[in-house]
Amino acid sequence: MRHRSAGQGEGAVTTGAAVPVRRDRRSVRTAYDAFLDTGTLPDGLDPLVAASWRRSRSSGVDPDTPHATIGLPADELDDYRAGHPLAPLMPVVRELVVDAAREDGLVVAVSDDAGQLLWVEGARSTRATVESVGFVPGAVWREQDVGTNAPGTALATRRPVQVLGAEHFSRPVQRLNCAAAPIRDHDGTVLGVLDVTGGRPAASHVTLSLVRATVASLERELAARAVRQLPDRSSPSGPVAEPQLQLLGTPALLTSDGERRLPGRHAEILALLAEHPRGLTADELAVLLHPGDLSDVTVRAEISRLRRAVGPLVTGSRPYRLAPHVRTDVDAVRGLLAAGETARALAAWTGPLLPRSLAPGVERLRAELTAEVRAAVLADADPEALEAWTRTDDGADDVAAWRQLVARAAPGSPRWTRARAHLAVVDAALR
Repeated sequence: MRHRSAGQGEGAVTTGAAVPVRRDRRSVRTAYDAFLDTGTLPDGLDPLVAASWRRSRSSGVDPDTPHATIGLPADELDDYRAGHPLAPLMPVVRELVVDAAREDGLVVAVSDDAGQLLWVEGARSTRATVESVGFVPGAVWREQDVGTNAPGTALATRRPVQVLGAEHFSRPVQRLNCAAAPIRDHDGTVLGVLDVTGGRPAASHVTLSLVRATVASLERELAARAVRQLPDRSSPSGPVAEPQLQLLGTPALLTSDGERRLPGRHAEILALLAEHPRGLTADELAVLLHPGDLSDVTVRAEISRLRRAVGPLVTGSRPYRLAPHVRTDVDAVRGLLAAGETARALAAWTGPLLPRSLAPGVERLRAELTAEVRAAVLADADPEALEAWTRTDDGADDVAAWRQLVARAAPGSPRWTRARAHLAVVDAALR
């Protein structure tokens, strides 16, 4: 994170990545005016600011009049907020950031994943200022509506950002500074954005640090809530009857009580244990989950939390193992492939293995399973299976599959025509 004092004024959007080339207030203003006049940008402007300005301009945002549309009227907004996943976390937001922001003359806003402001709280004087530009509960502050702004740009880029003064695309907002970060559920889904807006204090690196720390606390609470919603399987009096793990697409534990979502890290551990029936040590799991940045102590703590959630599904400790009676949807796909039932295997392959996971061990398993399915489809050469494969994300650009579909489908059939048309487009793009 860029370290910047409150007195430094305008300069660049802070993202936590490499520190961008700094520009003073006058340079940013000059770049802004030139961009509005000519559509060109000078070298050295923060790339994230430049990209946001271009998106704002292409969306037709009026730089002189921000048009923050109202998503829901007041009478409907109350009900929507009450049922939103972030509503139970608002006491945490108020404790960690609203009280401190109020003392510094700042406003705290929480939006949903569509950019609609759900809560706007903080210093009364600053609330009057932001209300004058339409920064009010129910208003939608997406980039395409009001241009570059911290909550909208954080939502567009899925990253923490800090937008200062003239970096805002709309002139009426340029007297403000703001810092925001997206809030993610336990499975990586963005639920909304936390934003702090105001005068000079909002330009401090401390404000962005506070936003990020608060979001981290909220995400930990969301993960803990997800775990608490899973059935308690720690009691020997209630053993799990033939549990199944859903690892393709959205991870879940399927039991006689129904389907329960699994937090991302727990799903990764279970997927790795399922792939290694002989077991994995804490050190081995650490390497497969995040090499060089995860200790065996952290893994043991995660296993402890996992066991509290799923009980006897995880056995042993040196190494850890998945209980032998647990089946996964990956097992089902591979069983069908082994039996030569390619079409059924492809139907059972409902999506990539834990598609949101960046754990190297899971990424390898995902690639291997996808390759196994593809190889079986191409070897089988059944037109129905080939067409089904080309309709998946992985098969959509598989030229070999499309060519084989042309060769196997009945000439003149809709299937054959579709494959020929797709290959023509591909060939034209490669010329």
